[in-house]
Amino acid sequence: MRIGLLTGGGDCPGLNAAIRAVVKQGLGEYGHTIIGFNNGWKGVVDGDVRTMSREDIRNVLPQGGTLLGTARYHPHAADGGMDAVMATLEAERIEALICIGGDGTLHAASKVAEEGVKIVAIPKTIDNDVYGTDLSIGFHTAVNIATEAIDRIHTTAESHNRVMVVEVMGRHAGWIAVNAGIAGGAELVLAPEEPFDMDRIIKFLKHRHRSHANFSIVVVAEGALPKEGSSMQYEAQLGKFGEIIAGAIGERVANEIATRTGFDTRLTILGHVQRGGTPTPTDRILGSRFGVEAVDAISRGETNVMTALRNEEVVLVPLEEIAGKVKHVPADLLRVARVLA
Repeated sequence: MRIGLLTGGGDCPGLNAAIRAVVKQGLGEYGHTIIGFNNGWKGVVDGDVRTMSREDIRNVLPQGGTLLGTARYHPHAADGGMDAVMATLEAERIEALICIGGDGTLHAASKVAEEGVKIVAIPKTIDNDVYGTDLSIGFHTAVNIATEAIDRIHTTAESHNRVMVVEVMGRHAGWIAVNAGIAGGAELVLAPEEPFDMDRIIKFLKHRHRSHANFSIVVVAEGALPKEGSSMQYEAQLGKFGEIIAGAIGERVANEIATRTGFDTRLTILGHVQRGGTPTPTDRILGSRFGVEAVDAISRGETNVMTALRNEEVVLVPLEEIAGKVKHVPADLLRVARVLA
């Protein structure tokens, strides 16, 4: 069988582990031919292909990013995109596709599946907001990076008696902010799930600094927003592709705190640092498990499904069940972040 393979959307640590697993399982267990598409769905549209071999995947486990490259491109949203996809798949005699990506890439996969193409998807995103799976590739490493950054910021915050605002990724869900905030001992965590009240934040910080501390750490997800009708008016700043502008909410929150409290307040934007570097063992193992299961599923004739981790078991979830849905941080985890402030 000729199986196509692509990684789409933002890069993240652990993608190469999934690619490696697909190639090793496909070639070694079944004798399949694995055709890699460079730069995500754009590579499918352009016919930018490479036949994957064992040499391609040697020593890639500790490498971040993706050896196939990636792009934010959705063929169903581009003129002639779907026709070009189908033409490439026919020309390359692709019998099934394994698509590794987040919500945008998986939505595109579901549209391609509607055209009769056999699809198995693998969830990856540092935001961990893909619905239907307990964990997505890349999240564990991103939380580790963010937590280490908060640990390091603590010392300079305390040395200079500052409020340090740390902005992390998370447009629709605050998984990184909440987990890294709890693990790093942040005083406040602002997540998309709970719009914040700046008046209450100011009151809290003034009380803390007056009563028992001379510094504070505030972790802000890029998608956090103030409550409607509250004293802080703000709308999310978006780029040309609909992405949130990094630093926008962090800068506004830092300015509000500095102006209203008079405290020396600084902003750190972790941004793409959260995506880079060596993947943790958890992400390497998760990517490997998902890659093996994806090949097994295709070989069994499964289609239009996504690999998912549920209660430590890898299962298959129909793509139609996750389309358009976001996995939000549960209320009990948000409560822990509040309690430990």
